[in-house]
Amino acid sequence: MRAAVMHGNELVVEEFALPPLHDGGVRVKTKACGICGSDLHYLQHAHKMKAIGEEVSAHNPPSPITLVPTDLGKGIVMGHEFCGEVTELAPGSDHLKVGDLVVSMPIAIDSAGAHTVGYSNLYPGGYGEEMILSGMLCMKVPNGLSYQHAALTEPMAVGVHAVNKSKIVKGESAVVIGCGPVGLACIAALKAKGISPIIAADFSPARRALAAVMGADVVTDPREETGIQAWYAVDGRSTVVQFEAVGVAGMIDRTMLTAPKDSRILIVGVCMETDVLRPLIGISKELTIQFALAYDPIEFGGALRSIAEGEFNVEPLITGTVDIDGVPQAFRDLADPERHAKILVCPA
Repeated sequence: MRAAVMHGNELVVEEFALPPLHDGGVRVKTKACGICGSDLHYLQHAHKMKAIGEEVSAHNPPSPITLVPTDLGKGIVMGHEFCGEVTELAPGSDHLKVGDLVVSMPIAIDSAGAHTVGYSNLYPGGYGEEMILSGMLCMKVPNGLSYQHAALTEPMAVGVHAVNKSKIVKGESAVVIGCGPVGLACIAALKAKGISPIIAADFSPARRALAAVMGADVVTDPREETGIQAWYAVDGRSTVVQFEAVGVAGMIDRTMLTAPKDSRILIVGVCMETDVLRPLIGISKELTIQFALAYDPIEFGGALRSIAEGEFNVEPLITGTVDIDGVPQAFRDLADPERHAKILVCPA
């Protein structure tokens, strides 16, 4: 099949072989796949990300499921925000049929262990024409929901999980710092949870406009007024939870410095650099800091339901589509926040 294949720090459109269909596996034709900020990071920082993952694993108990390692010297087809059409089923996927539209958590499980779809040498992600998925993890797309919208299940689930991790409840308020796709997903999840006010801060006018569409009550340019300053102006009394969705060095420390006493900070932005923060700031204010990653199956399924029922309006997030040949340029285009929020790869 044709795919945009990662070789080192480059994307090359070429042929890529699918693995055989494993027991319980599903072959799907890729209909749409979002380009994720994690993929932009991975293209530039894969060795660093792998090294940190190995260091973390070395200091934790072994997982009951073997995670098959990725060889960065071999080709990788990224893309983990996908929707596909079932074209072939192995025994063990009886809840599906050929022609079904499905989404899935990006994990494939075979006799060797678990593979991260989109970060695996064997199991290509959605920047290719086809994928092999595990049927038990596939969820049918509800009738009437487009494959383009269904492909945003994964990034919206990230926002759902971050909001759940924060333990925010009605009567509390939220400040979202950074309105890229992750920050926007947090805003949508906060809105669905009935949180008010929601303050959103970003340097980009285009992203601030999207934040308002996704449910932010107040949007602000940090050059003129920071998110927490805007919160003081409209509320300043309720307990506030700040969602740091920028992921650049210095943001955690800055967020701690300006946070009200006894407040909470949820870190969902991925900083690829070694960062520095001052513990005494958090101690003096008795802050609670939580980090969040990905989602669980219930949150993933809930995000799909929320999109299908109109609770999450994902249409404004889709700012462009490309075919496989357009993937390398799309990675470059996503560097401009005024042009794009989410580009979908649609191979057909």
